[in-house]
Amino acid sequence: MQAEIETRLSTELKPSVMQVINESNNHNVPSGSESHFKLVLVSDRFNGKPLLARHRLINSILQDQLQRGIHALAMHTYTELEWREMQGDAPESPACHGGGK
Repeated sequence: MQAEIETRLSTELKPSVMQVINESNNHNVPSGSESHFKLVLVSDRFNGKPLLARHRLINSILQDQLQRGIHALAMHTYTELEWREMQGDAPESPACHGGGK
């Protein structure tokens, strides 16, 4: 199930950040279950969309998987700008001053 989720979201959303975390072991389910997931997604497809619209988009992409066994799906969805504001940008590398000299 996790591989299916990753493939569908990657294909449809082209995320720059994607974490699909199986949290089933935190719940009262048989060992090895794939029924409870947390998503962290950063995609330009979320630009201009409120939170509910982002979640509806993901639900539509994962409709088959939701009907076949996903019991819980926590969604954390961000635009590139929102993600950078949360995470901060990495500092730029210094300019090269001749390297081999």
